[in-house]
Amino acid sequence: MELVTVALWATNLAAPLNGIDAWAAQVDAQMAEAKAAGAKLLVMPEYASEQWLSFAPAGLTIDREIAWMAEQGEAALAAVAPLVRKHDMALLAGSMPVADGGGNGTAKPRNRAWLILPDGRMIGHDKLVLTPGEKDPKGWDLGTGDRVTVVEWAGLRLAMLICLDIEMPALASRLAPLDLDLILVPSMTAQRSGYHRVFDCAKARAVELQTVVCAVGAIGAPAVLQDRRETNCSGAAVFLPCEPVLDHSGVADRIGPWDAVEGPGPMLIARDLPVGLVRRLRQGDAEVWPGAWSAEHIVIEDPSNGAQ
Repeated sequence: MELVTVALWATNLAAPLNGIDAWAAQVDAQMAEAKAAGAKLLVMPEYASEQWLSFAPAGLTIDREIAWMAEQGEAALAAVAPLVRKHDMALLAGSMPVADGGGNGTAKPRNRAWLILPDGRMIGHDKLVLTPGEKDPKGWDLGTGDRVTVVEWAGLRLAMLICLDIEMPALASRLAPLDLDLILVPSMTAQRSGYHRVFDCAKARAVELQTVVCAVGAIGAPAVLQDRRETNCSGAAVFLPCEPVLDHSGVADRIGPWDAVEGPGPMLIARDLPVGLVRRLRQGDAEVWPGAWSAEHIVIEDPSNGAQ
């Protein structure tokens, strides 16, 4: 594949729903719009499932939110999986909590992003690096993932990273040899500082890995939470390596950020992303990229600790 069009939906969590069927209908409408614009993939934000809290039982406390969302997850995936075949396009259905993420009956829930492909495959990615709020025993209290899966689809090699995952240079160095065409980054950030951490690091990863990085975040918060929790601030963007042939800047397209929007939330249609050209740059045609460079051979001299 030489070109691919990707749709990034910065979902408005403040848009109320009355059940999973309403959520699926909203996803269906966004997929139809994206498909009409030529997209082969629609990407939703981290914790897209938080919009479900608009129809959660009254009085649901924060320490029960993860378990409740996890209970809805199976029905939610069953509701949107047929849409992938209906529209003949892939869907990264954001992320949602899954109970017993370790599969052994004792592990904590995980924050899992789900990529559903037209060929029937469903691939999950569990968030690797958690925020303080995701580790709070009195709050969401999640467990961490321990792997990244490379997905081969439609002539592309892609991977998912969730929000804070993209900020980890140590992880980027592990990904560099993998010849990735796309990295998909669903995110959720409460403030513009968080938005810039995620999106600016996503741009850095595009440069470091000589690849295309697509990031999208949630906007607002469900009405039931707005009096007791921060809203969310984000948008959507696609980043490229900073190369002369790619117009220098490293930004293919970008919208936002916003703290609040109307309707289902804005959607960025990133048209004709040059994955083939970027692949050739990565494989030897880049201006200065040194390849999958490792610092393992470098000696660090520290007056306090000696040579390391």
